[in-house]
Amino acid sequence: MTADVLVRLRGSLSSLPRAEQAIARVVLDNPSTAAELTISELAQAAGTSETTVTRFCRNIGLRGYPQLRLHLAAEAERKRSDGRPDVNLAADIQSGDSTADVIRKVGYADTRAVEDTIALLDVDAMDRLVEVIDAARRIDVYGVGSTAVVAVDGAQKLLRLGYAAAAWSDVHAALMSASTLRPGDVAIVISHSGRTRDILDIIAEAKRRGATIAVITSNPTSPAAAAAYLVLVTAARETTFRSGATASRTAQLTVIDCLFVLLAKHHYEASLEAMQRAHDAVRGHVLPAERDPR
Repeated sequence: MTADVLVRLRGSLSSLPRAEQAIARVVLDNPSTAAELTISELAQAAGTSETTVTRFCRNIGLRGYPQLRLHLAAEAERKRSDGRPDVNLAADIQSGDSTADVIRKVGYADTRAVEDTIALLDVDAMDRLVEVIDAARRIDVYGVGSTAVVAVDGAQKLLRLGYAAAAWSDVHAALMSASTLRPGDVAIVISHSGRTRDILDIIAEAKRRGATIAVITSNPTSPAAAAAYLVLVTAARETTFRSGATASRTAQLTVIDCLFVLLAKHHYEASLEAMQRAHDAVRGHVLPAERDPR
């Protein structure tokens, strides 16, 4: 639950009112320090009122400020147990960090993104997405910018299982693709923020054609999520150097991997046969292994 609160807070930050965004930044920048603050001190640190702090807590699904402090204290303890005496793994990359520090911090961010995403995934939504994909005539996967590589990975995995799937990252081509969708087709849309205009245009076109919209995003209160039939929420702590295309991509790929395995399990024997056919089709493009000269 602690991870859920803080992860959802990061994802919905841009959708909060300005005064509540200020509170969220104080909380997210240093949960351990925020956990020690009274409601008056937190309000002062954020430049707002106690009433706004109380409203903020309720808007993120908590009963009140005491419950928020409990979650922040638990998160602070988690960070202490995850940390190392010589480097703050949860901190942003600093100019003076060594190569070893950077590697450990990036690894920590990616690991946390996977763990928090798994904790956050809606099992019922995943099951429903498996059902609609299984019944679909066609599945189009859309990702613009840094999510394009995730869209390609998702479409390739679906193709490997025998589904009619394609990935689209060029906005014009994506819009043309969306315009040819029909009721019963599935559009899987990947967007970290859920607020990109290109993505929203693609969703609007696919929805106009009657397609089922599934959105993978870190922001469950975003316009993209609001327009979707199914929403799968990812978790990633994005900071100065880990923005957009790094930890969030790892979280998105985790969702795609879960979807791939669930679909494969749904038709176990048929999936094995389809994957073998895909393997056979590309086998001639792989160089044979070199023989051991001994």
